[in-house]
Amino acid sequence: MSTVVLLLFTGLGLGALYFLVAAGLSLIYGLMGVLNFAHGAFLTLGAFTGWEIARRTGSDNWWTFLLSLLVGAVAGAVFAAFTEFVLIRRLYQRHIEQVLITVGLSLAAVALFDGIWGTDPVFIQGPAWFKETTEILGARIPNDRFICIIAAVLVLLALVFFLKNTRYGMIIRAGVENRSMVTALGIDVRKAFTLVFTIGGAAAGLGGVLASHYFGYVSPLLGGSLLIFAFIVTVIGGLGSLTGAAIAAVAVAVLQQFANFYLGGTGDFVVVLALALVLLFRPSGLLGRTS
Repeated sequence: MSTVVLLLFTGLGLGALYFLVAAGLSLIYGLMGVLNFAHGAFLTLGAFTGWEIARRTGSDNWWTFLLSLLVGAVAGAVFAAFTEFVLIRRLYQRHIEQVLITVGLSLAAVALFDGIWGTDPVFIQGPAWFKETTEILGARIPNDRFICIIAAVLVLLALVFFLKNTRYGMIIRAGVENRSMVTALGIDVRKAFTLVFTIGGAAAGLGGVLASHYFGYVSPLLGGSLLIFAFIVTVIGGLGSLTGAAIAAVAVAVLQQFANFYLGGTGDFVVVLALALVLLFRPSGLLGRTS
């Protein structure tokens, strides 16, 4: 029983990280039609800037951790806004060019991170509480898993509230349904779309800081490794559906953990198999809009 509980909470923590990355992907593609392969770079930059805060302050207390979360989110947001404003804005409805330029940006970003921070993983320290465990039904759960879960839930609630109850949220949803009509009303949809990129980058940057504590290190390849599973989560959950992304993130991560433990480390294969089944029998995803 304790093993099942441990795997479940470990999967929930990993699923929280998948969701923080997939939330931005789902928003950017589902609302704007942009397939952003550079999204992992936003996460990696957030992780490195968060680590820099801890390194330069020379402390690993809660205040430093919270500051690193804020700085990591800001770094991801700024990088994402720059990417949309400089590179993507001129390429809407040109999907091949979008793929090429975002793939190129992701490769260039990894090379840049290699040059600044080196190619070797950088191991990090967090608040002492992160190193402790909490016993639940006989299982000793690392405390940092709870932080990831709480952060993902708060981000999901904040995004849903923003899209449904704020002026820009309504502009974004209206712009996706009928961009020309919204533009005819004198509303600049471009600013709203830049905001979508910024929000997605902030979520990814936040996820990068949390991922560095979850795995215990930061490396230039951290974002790319998580991006693969975030794409899977986005497709399974349904493009543009935040709730679907949240459900899929938990399902994928928990399935991955159980398969790795009970099926000889085949978690990645099982996840890809699940993706194939979804594409075959429900191409729109769990909560995606059917054509």
